[in-house]
Amino acid sequence: MEFVLIGLALFIVIIVVLNIKIVPQSKAYVIERLGTYSATWQTGLHIKIPFIEKVARQVSLKEQIVDFPPQPVITKDNVTMQIDTVVFFQITDPKLYAYGVERPLAAIENLTATTLRNIIGEMELDHTLTSRDIINAKIRGILDEATDPWGIKVNRVELKNILPPREIQDAMEKQMKAERQRREAILTAEGEKASKILVAEGNKESKILAAEADKQSAILAAEAIREAKIREAEGEAEAILKVEEARAKAIELINQAQPGQGYLTIKSLEAFEAAADGQATKLIIPSDLQGIAGLAASAKEIISNN
Repeated sequence: MEFVLIGLALFIVIIVVLNIKIVPQSKAYVIERLGTYSATWQTGLHIKIPFIEKVARQVSLKEQIVDFPPQPVITKDNVTMQIDTVVFFQITDPKLYAYGVERPLAAIENLTATTLRNIIGEMELDHTLTSRDIINAKIRGILDEATDPWGIKVNRVELKNILPPREIQDAMEKQMKAERQRREAILTAEGEKASKILVAEGNKESKILAAEADKQSAILAAEAIREAKIREAEGEAEAILKVEEARAKAIELINQAQPGQGYLTIKSLEAFEAAADGQATKLIIPSDLQGIAGLAASAKEIISNN
């Protein structure tokens, strides 16, 4: 009897230990009691009722990443492409995730493929290749709304690869090569144009500076000539002024000396002689020339006697 009690106690201890559950971080346990949903255990220590309760599902609450294989899709202009997608999702309600849909990942994959085909079918090839962000946003919105009853939150959807047919890729590569060559030709032409413009502007600036230099040189030369003429005219005026001043001084001295009639007569003869020595064709001889000549002879005689 004692051994039976010990065995029974040991059995109870083992049963209790086996039914102690510790839920780790970022995990949730869905508990069923007699086949019916009972509770959702969050992080911490929990004790399960033996033989009545069971852990129906262990759910990870971390954000999960699913990389789906390439899916064939047809664009609006009838080009078949292979597109593979990456879905980032997180379980927000373990109960809905456990009971909402059978094989949730397969459901998300199929929903992603059908949604992708619907969206790409309304777009042409060129638009598809340049509108990844638009496509991602549309798929994410549709998936997020559709997976709400499954307790799943779709955070992001990314188009990993877009693979057109080989002939389309070759044509696109040729087009890109031609576009690069066109841009290179445009850049070369623009560079040559800019270079010619700079050379022309340099020549223009050089000619302008040369003309300005010639202008300044001509102005300085003209100013020098004008200054020389001014100085020459001032010199001539000063000389004439000196002569006139000397003449006025001489006349003043003569007037102060009160010359006699003989001196005046001699001066008149000198003036007449100077007039006669020129190139004049006519001479007006004074009526008193004989008297003047006599006076001149008398003056000469007086000078000789002295």
